[in-house]
Amino acid sequence: MEPRIQYAQTADGVSIALSTLGKGMPLVQTPVGMCGVLQVEWQIPPIRAWDERVAQKRMLVKYDSRGTGLSTRGIADCSLDALVRDLQAVVDFLELPRFALMGAVNYGPVAIAYAARHPERVSHLILWATYARASDVWTPQLESVTQLVESDWVAYTEAICHWFAGWSTAETTRQLAEMMRKSVTPEEHLTVYPSVARADVAALLPEVRAPTLVLHRRQIPLLSVEAASYMASHIAGAQLVLLEGASGGYALEDSEPVFKAIDEFLGDSEPAPAGAEQHAAGGLCTILFTDVEGSTALTERLGDAKAREVLRNHERIVREALRAHGGAEVKAMGDGFMASFSSATRALECAITMQRAFAAHDDEHPETPIRVRIGLNAGEPIAEKEDLFGTAVILAARIAAHAEGGEIIASDVVRQLVAGKGFLFADRGEVALRGFEGPVRLYEVRWEEEG
Repeated sequence: MEPRIQYAQTADGVSIALSTLGKGMPLVQTPVGMCGVLQVEWQIPPIRAWDERVAQKRMLVKYDSRGTGLSTRGIADCSLDALVRDLQAVVDFLELPRFALMGAVNYGPVAIAYAARHPERVSHLILWATYARASDVWTPQLESVTQLVESDWVAYTEAICHWFAGWSTAETTRQLAEMMRKSVTPEEHLTVYPSVARADVAALLPEVRAPTLVLHRRQIPLLSVEAASYMASHIAGAQLVLLEGASGGYALEDSEPVFKAIDEFLGDSEPAPAGAEQHAAGGLCTILFTDVEGSTALTERLGDAKAREVLRNHERIVREALRAHGGAEVKAMGDGFMASFSSATRALECAITMQRAFAAHDDEHPETPIRVRIGLNAGEPIAEKEDLFGTAVILAARIAAHAEGGEIIASDVVRQLVAGKGFLFADRGEVALRGFEGPVRLYEVRWEEEG
């Protein structure tokens, strides 16, 4: 089935064409260069074969960047930040809380920048035939070739695509060059391409936290193996895989080793439960605790088997809400949960969703109500062995213990993080909490049952 073209809007009002194919863990592929047009790519046999193969296991997401292809053309701002906005618009439009990201050729720096800025959303990073330093690609040789754009646009596109695809793929090269001429005009190319090719993200490499695979073919013209080695050596734990070949297209030449390396790197399993985030050390996150009020009395009244059934409903409601709002389950504690969020807004939205779901349950099952206390705090906890530790975590737990069943209580830090987001808070005043020397000001988050 041919991919469906949809459009996302960037923060600065640019329409970005995107397509999806297949189901499963999302793999978002950046554009490769200036020659992409989503509908035309599908007509080129090796690219179509690649897309269909990837889509057998995963949801493949592709898009045309601003100024090219089916996206808004004639854009003046094609800076790195603008190109990152394109990617942001695509994943937000598709509501992908977590995904694998593949940055290719000239758009590798875009993927690196996004992964460094949004570690909570990128599960895996794949860098194909790309670079982090502009000096690795914007060479005098490339600059001299670019001068052909104004004098002989056809000759320029043929030369670039020969270099990109490899000299032994005449028919594919012809198709790529034709697609490039449909993707951009000479004037648009001179606006977009220098901005893309001169992007430099070397300083961001140490900030990448996602497991990273750097893939490169040894004989690619204009881009040496040194560029790949540099990235792999500056991203913590990155894998470097060097393949034989001269084509810069992952779907071109001998694509089998490329596909195999990517498939093994991503594996068959999700990096986290669908919609979940991973908690990371050293970053600001919001901690949420739930606690079933009167769980011991519940067990005494109902007996072990019936009480366990009630608690399973609690677990189901909490986990469904976490998946829906991008929360990471840190641990379950019998009658409560600890979860983390990179966004205080999503944490509060999740808490409200939970309480509404518990209220709906209680309406349907008045004989076995589930009254749950929820407490939230934000800070920079210590991550160790799939758990979180530190003052921020302890305070969140104490806040939850202070709440009553059906309440959501948050610290002042959380309230300030979501200022202006439409949440209604009631000041509960300063409260003495066990283990804390001074009083802590708490706020109740007001919520209503859905009518």
